[in-house]
Amino acid sequence: MLEIGYKLSSEEFRPDELVRNAKRAEEIGFTFAMISDHFHPWIDRQGQSPFVWAVIGGIAQATTALGLGTAVTCPTMRLHPGIIAQAAATAASMMPGRFILGLGTGENLNEHIFGHRWPPAAIRQAMLKEAVEVIRRLWSGSQESFYGEYYTVENARIYTLPEKLPAVMLAASGSSAAQMAGEIADGLISTTPQSELIDTFHRSGGAGKPRYAEVSVCWAKDEKRARKLALECWPIAGLQGPLTTELATPAQFEETAAMVDENDIVEKVPCGPDPQRHIRSIKSYADAGFDHIFVHQIGPDQDGFFDFYKRDVLPQLS
Repeated sequence: MLEIGYKLSSEEFRPDELVRNAKRAEEIGFTFAMISDHFHPWIDRQGQSPFVWAVIGGIAQATTALGLGTAVTCPTMRLHPGIIAQAAATAASMMPGRFILGLGTGENLNEHIFGHRWPPAAIRQAMLKEAVEVIRRLWSGSQESFYGEYYTVENARIYTLPEKLPAVMLAASGSSAAQMAGEIADGLISTTPQSELIDTFHRSGGAGKPRYAEVSVCWAKDEKRARKLALECWPIAGLQGPLTTELATPAQFEETAAMVDENDIVEKVPCGPDPQRHIRSIKSYADAGFDHIFVHQIGPDQDGFFDFYKRDVLPQLS
């Protein structure tokens, strides 16, 4: 059964606004939400980037049924996996049965900031694999010591654990990451409707596990306004290749985004008030094999988006 969720964009909203948006998403019928975990926004125009674990605490108190996950947290450089293990256990304790931990290899934009060298993709994946091992060991509730290639934990025990541990989802945009997700994770997260990723995930042990995908859209009362907003607020939708993981600062993203135009954005982002455009985009991910799809509304008008989806989109996807 297809579940439709909502993306909480930490790059675009203050913490109190994110809590409000989560509550509204629950009210109109989204079954879950996924929240981004950044130190920086992608570009200065987006303007925000609160500490996600504090925001999650607020959402836990403001909602009663909404599922919530990180999309995604990088537990390898900026934040030690032991800290993420404790943070996720606390979040899951506050939201029994509602929290999932989405993990990924991160971006240079957020992870280099304390002077760490940004390693090649293969090393980042090895670091993530070891980080997941650390997290799962600490979730055992026993005192643990771990001496790995990348991380050390000495005499550590997490005392506050939920009755049910959260699922661990791994983000993937290529075959090697999808394979690792199938091998060691409880589910997959992606941003592109590639059935090949799903096939690799299934072959590697992911059969029967949930598959999450993020879909970016831009609703506005007219298409012209929506196209303009999408380009101004989310030009990264038009970037190709490894740029999103390799660029180091919002200023570099600003410079690179100057090469993106509206046509580049519209190829990937349904813009405007036509519900069928939004539905076709969502269904393309479902057709690729994703069973949990969360929608990112680009720009400040979340209330208009919520009304539009409640009235014109969600009823056609139920």
